[in-house]
Amino acid sequence: MSIETRTVEYRDGEDLFEGLLAWDDESDALRPGVLVAHTIRGRTDFENTRAEKLAELGYVGLALDVYGKENIGSDIEVCRTLMESLQADRPLLQRRLGSALSALRKQPEVDASRLAAIGFCFGGLCVLDIARTGADVAGVVSFHGLFESPGNTAGNRITAKILALHGWDDPLAPPESVFDLASEFSEMGADWQLQVYGNVRHAFTNPAADASTGVTVYNAAADRRSWLAMQNFLSELFGA
Repeated sequence: MSIETRTVEYRDGEDLFEGLLAWDDESDALRPGVLVAHTIRGRTDFENTRAEKLAELGYVGLALDVYGKENIGSDIEVCRTLMESLQADRPLLQRRLGSALSALRKQPEVDASRLAAIGFCFGGLCVLDIARTGADVAGVVSFHGLFESPGNTAGNRITAKILALHGWDDPLAPPESVFDLASEFSEMGADWQLQVYGNVRHAFTNPAADASTGVTVYNAAADRRSWLAMQNFLSELFGA
């Protein structure tokens, strides 16, 4: 196995974005492509590493960017402003996600007919929006995602299968939002699954989570279990 990476630039109008693509260079076969949507902090080593781990599993991973190339590596307050502006303009966010999906589809290592997306925290909201818009993907996986409905997808039919991996004690997505999500996706005709981890809070997959506030707390067991659940889900989608 030889995991290779390269940066991939793509545009939404005049705005330039830069993702990181990872694949196993020892295979010439076309493989399913999987987007990796980032947390509030933008594309970092966390997402890049997840793209590489997907490559080790036989996929082509693309750690996407929705903030803009010039903002990669920005401090948390800049990233917070960028995230909040996209949360307030979900059509813009959805358009940028569509641009990332198109970029992944065009990569020569990717089987363009077999695509999926995973996302963490804010990235969980992103991949759920990919599903909500009816994008042509086989499935999406949200890790400790944000669940609020975008307000512009009512009446859509969801064709992507959905897996939400959630900490029950996540203060950013409390139990009432879980029930709202279930109702929303059922009404949209989705094939959806929800796995809930007890006594688990937000950002449970991130070993660098700052536990001092009690909001973001890494949980090794939930991290391991959720990654395995994702592997099983992708295997079901693609027969790998």
